[in-house]
Amino acid sequence: MPKNKNIKKRGGGRAQEGATQLQPRQRNEEDDESLVDQWSTQSVLSDDSSWPGSDPAAGGEESSEDTSQQDLFEDKFTECMDGLLEKSAKPRITALQGIQKALQKKYVAEYLLERKETLSDSLVKCLRKGKGEEQELAAACLSLVAVQLGSEASAMYDSIHPVLTTLMTDNSTHYKARGACAITLATCCFLCSDDLEKAKALTKTLEDMFSLGYGKGENSPSVTPEQSWLMCQALSAWCLLLTISPQYEVQTHINNHLGSLQDLLKNSDVDLRITAGEAIALLYELARDSEEDFEHEDEESLCELLKQLATDSVKHRAKKDRRHQRSCFRDVQRYVVDIESPNEVVKLGKENLLELSSWSQKRQYDSFCHVLMTGTLVHMKVNPILRDMFDLGAPGLDDYSHTKSLSKAQRTFINAAAFKARTKARAKHRDKRAVTVNAY
Repeated sequence: MPKNKNIKKRGGGRAQEGATQLQPRQRNEEDDESLVDQWSTQSVLSDDSSWPGSDPAAGGEESSEDTSQQDLFEDKFTECMDGLLEKSAKPRITALQGIQKALQKKYVAEYLLERKETLSDSLVKCLRKGKGEEQELAAACLSLVAVQLGSEASAMYDSIHPVLTTLMTDNSTHYKARGACAITLATCCFLCSDDLEKAKALTKTLEDMFSLGYGKGENSPSVTPEQSWLMCQALSAWCLLLTISPQYEVQTHINNHLGSLQDLLKNSDVDLRITAGEAIALLYELARDSEEDFEHEDEESLCELLKQLATDSVKHRAKKDRRHQRSCFRDVQRYVVDIESPNEVVKLGKENLLELSSWSQKRQYDSFCHVLMTGTLVHMKVNPILRDMFDLGAPGLDDYSHTKSLSKAQRTFINAAAFKARTKARAKHRDKRAVTVNAY
């Protein structure tokens, strides 16, 4: 029995660990605590049975209780939406925090669908007239709307795209807000849009942001910690788009960035080093999809650098950072050198497992963990968009009935093949040249 308990903690903790890497900023003002703290203690957000996609109620009393909880949730959400119209920035920030927490904790697509125009318009107003934290929170809320609605939010993405792009590229905007805009644009483009030209333009803009670190060594005085953080966000967003790019676009990115990304491996920021390492592994994976024996011209120096980072023991780095870095770069090195794909398992229920068996899958999962944070597990259980993306079946299924009797190696192979097929199909759908070819 103790052994089973340990397994449950270890498996179930993966999603939570990935989801809580970036915690919401803690606030000490008493005025800000009133609404958000009420939400965190209300069963409205903690009880998964009160919304569609959760476990159905068994009896009349429970059904009645669920209805009252839903009404309470809607009242709170309406209060927050009204709070976005306040003249003062402080109540708007509090309202944004409430909306962010609500959309993370609950899958409420049906409820949100009727209010998406009103909500998105209010969030855009916060982006335009707000500063710093308010802009960051507003962008994060738009990401959550995209995760909730998927392609239903395509019109929203078209309307917010110019505003987010302007803020992301404006050097006078706070760097945290710029990073949030980068993540939001990539998330919305990934989930809501099939416009290849718009995706290419966004990819180029993100490249311009993280390529500022090219040619800069460790502790370079020309790269501030704020710039390193922003480059990390831009590179993460770029990698998400890369997972669904057409193959001819991927080849261009490999030629332009695979060698230069080694410069970011020497940056003093551990998160940027790790993100750059995973980007290199992703490029290698995509290159080997079309050329099994792919080798980079500067592979020898790359492998030496990966080896150094996988065994790094420099004392001026924090012990936690060294441990995290070594773990990541051991995986990257194993893939680049030995073509050994990552194999992580996230436990979503009693017998429902999410197996991440490729760098593309890992990048997508980590991206949604960044957006959903502590609500990742909830959405992986009930959000049909994410469940379809990761081949988890219809919401409400707590086991893999079609793979339950297979071995771990067989399940990994099946999941990897299914993921690869879906990615190629989606990339082909975005590739306008494929339409021209098929027409002839």
